[in-house]
Amino acid sequence: MAVTGIGGFFFRAQDPQALKAWYKTHLGIGNGPYGLWNQEAGKTVFSPFPAGTDYFATDKQWMLNLRVEGIDEMIASLRAAGIEVKTDPTWDTPEIGRFARIHDPEGNAIELWQPAK
Repeated sequence: MAVTGIGGFFFRAQDPQALKAWYKTHLGIGNGPYGLWNQEAGKTVFSPFPAGTDYFATDKQWMLNLRVEGIDEMIASLRAAGIEVKTDPTWDTPEIGRFARIHDPEGNAIELWQPAK
């Protein structure tokens, strides 16, 4: 017996309906009933970080990392929608892939990851 994948990601929001709409509009997540999302099979990183990490905001207990294809197109689309996108060439490696960061309207960090092929 083994876990076969992540079955859900649940978090509190000040305005759940508005935040759900934002994720659906800009990231294509939660198009089905109850926010159901049929994702593609692929790599998933499950990794606790040290309590004092500066990899993401110290006032947050988590950071969502989303696997993407076409990161350049996604970055352009997000910027066109007025969403600030942070990139840093030092985050990208040929072995792991490319990264970008955004925040949802409630300030939650989202890391976009295009895995290396």
